[in-house]
Amino acid sequence: MELLHSGKVRDVYADGEDLILVASDRISVYDVVLPTPIPDKGKILTQLSLWWFDQLADLIPHHVISATDVPEEWAGRAIRCKRLRMAKVECVARGYLTGSGMKDYLATGVVSGVRLPAGLVEASKLAEPIFTPSTKAPMGEHDEPMTFPEVEKEVGADVAAQLRDITLDVYRRGAEIAAERGLIIADTKLELGWDADGVLTLGDEVLTPDSSRFWPGADYRPGRVQFSFDKQYVRDWSMSTGWDKTPPAPEVPADVVEVTRARYVDVYERITGTRW
Repeated sequence: MELLHSGKVRDVYADGEDLILVASDRISVYDVVLPTPIPDKGKILTQLSLWWFDQLADLIPHHVISATDVPEEWAGRAIRCKRLRMAKVECVARGYLTGSGMKDYLATGVVSGVRLPAGLVEASKLAEPIFTPSTKAPMGEHDEPMTFPEVEKEVGADVAAQLRDITLDVYRRGAEIAAERGLIIADTKLELGWDADGVLTLGDEVLTPDSSRFWPGADYRPGRVQFSFDKQYVRDWSMSTGWDKTPPAPEVPADVVEVTRARYVDVYERITGTRW
């Protein structure tokens, strides 16, 4: 097999016509990979994505060929998948106002070209989920918000509408399922592309703690930062160190690693109903 790409978290290998997508235990914040891995993280992301791909299969095809026909050394953390021609857009859906969306709203009242009502606060639930795409920046650089007309200019009006509609459909389905399990999905990022037959297909990972913000529904209170099952805990820790968000990133203490792993495990178990 040939290593085609090594990303922040995943390594991609060519195996004939197929790809082998391997999720490592690396963790990144602010587009920088931290030097300390989170044990089992790659396996949790892979298994949770596989669960979600099954739940979403009637909405959009996915890229998974096999979760078992992979090299033994990567069992549990790798999938055999189709090659896709990826859309040149990060597809993001937001149902709640937080993170970079909150910052943009406070500054302009607008998020990715979508004007929102006045008076919203941290973690406000939006009247309807919104499509807030961004650029796909090279590794080490930051994605930048895009307006919908900018997406149309990049990929064409018909494709832009497809990307928006699928992103919002996946978010709504995921949010509905998560809500039944006592979780809020505040926002999520999808990777979409076209297979060899030109069919728009869901790739990479889906509705995991690395691509989405998960909050416990019972504790939800707008107007404050929510407890989060995603890597926000690591982001917050990294900022407390005075780190300037550029490489090299600081080593992560053992207690932060332990808490972060526990949150990944917890959200996996809550969503799938399966013990890790």
